[in-house]
Amino acid sequence: MNFDQIVERRGTNSYKWDLGEKLFGSAEVLPLWVADMDFPAPEEVQRAFSERVAHGVFGYNVKPQSTMDSILAWLKNRHGWEVPQAWVSSSPSVLTSLALLLEIYTEPGDEVILQTPVYHAFFGIIRGNGRKVVENPLRCQNGRYIMDYEDLEEKLKVGAKVLVLCSPHNPVGRVWEPEELRKVGELCLKYNVPVISDEIHFDLVMRGHRHTMFSSLSDEVAQNSVTLFSITKTFNLAGIHTSTAVIPNDTVRRQFTARLNALNLGGESTFAPIATEAVYTEGVQWLDQLREYVQGNYDYLREFVAERMPQIKVMPLEATYLAWLDVRSLGMSGEELKAWMYQKAKVALNEGSAFGKNGEGFLRLNLACPRAVLVEGLNRMKTALVEKTSM
Repeated sequence: MNFDQIVERRGTNSYKWDLGEKLFGSAEVLPLWVADMDFPAPEEVQRAFSERVAHGVFGYNVKPQSTMDSILAWLKNRHGWEVPQAWVSSSPSVLTSLALLLEIYTEPGDEVILQTPVYHAFFGIIRGNGRKVVENPLRCQNGRYIMDYEDLEEKLKVGAKVLVLCSPHNPVGRVWEPEELRKVGELCLKYNVPVISDEIHFDLVMRGHRHTMFSSLSDEVAQNSVTLFSITKTFNLAGIHTSTAVIPNDTVRRQFTARLNALNLGGESTFAPIATEAVYTEGVQWLDQLREYVQGNYDYLREFVAERMPQIKVMPLEATYLAWLDVRSLGMSGEELKAWMYQKAKVALNEGSAFGKNGEGFLRLNLACPRAVLVEGLNRMKTALVEKTSM
C-alpha cells in the first residue's frame, strides 16, 4: 500500500474536505481534524465490494456466520480475548450503542462520568439524552496523562450511574495499562457503576504498546461492562456505518437487543458484513503498514515542531492517529486559536476545549494523511506562527 499517494477527496461529499467554506470560511483551509483517514481502504475490501456490486441485486440481507467467525477470531488472535458468540451484537455505530446503553443503565437527570479531555461527541450523546456530564479530569504527570482515582472514587461515591471509558484514549493517545484498568474496574464494582468502554481505536496502537480489552480483566468486570468497537476507525470505513458491541451480561444484552429492535436499528447494510469479513480475514498486512506509516508521521511531527515551532509541545502518542498538541504557551483562547488556524495558518485542527474544560490550550491533529499533506500543514502553521510572534 502506497500511503504517500494523494487521493483527491474534494467533490466526494466528504465531511472533512468539502465543508471548508461552510465551517472555516475558506475552501483553502487544509483539514487536519475530523478522525477519518486520507488513505484508500484495503484493496481486499475494495475487491469484495466490486464483486458484490457486480451481482447487481441489493435486497434485504443477513449477516452470515462467516462474518461472526471473523469477529471472534480477530478478538482472539489480535487481542487474546475469547468471546462467546452469544455476547456479540451490532449497531450502526459506537455512538448509537452508547446512546442505547445510556437508556438501559440510567434515567434522565443521572450523572455520567467522562475522563476529560475526551472525545467531544460523548458530551452531545449524554446531554442529548437528558443525562448530566460529570468530568473526572485526567492529570498530566511528567508529560504523560494518568487517571485520577481519588477524584473518580469521589464521583462514584456521590451517585454517578455510569462511567464511559475511552480506551485507547482519544485525544490524549494513552494506552491504558492492565493495572490502571483494574483499578477502574475495582472502583466501579465497589460502587456498582457499570462501564461502557469505547475501544474503537484498539487496533491503532503504536510500537511498544499493547491494548488490553477492559471486559477481559475478570468475569466480574465483564458482567459490569460493555465493550464497543468497529472496523470503521481501523480500516477507514466510516461511511459503512457498522459497529460491534460485546455485552457479557445477559440482562443488559436482552435489553440492548430489545431497544435495537424497537428503533428498527438491528439490520445492517449489504456492505457492512462484507467489509467486516474482508478486513478481519485479509486486512492484517494493510493495518500493520498503516501503523508504521502513522508512527513515521508522528516522528516527523515531533522533529518538525522541536526544530521549527518549539513553543508547541507534542504529547506522547501511544495509540490512535491523533496527535495532541500543547499550545498553551501561545497565550490564545479557544476562539483566538480557531481564528489563527482558519484565517492565518489556513489549517483546521480540532480546538481542545471541545474535549472538556482541561482541553483548553490544546489542539488535536490528524496524522492519517500522506506525509506531503502533513508537511504542508505544518509549514502553514510555522509561517503563521512566525508572523504572530513578529507582530
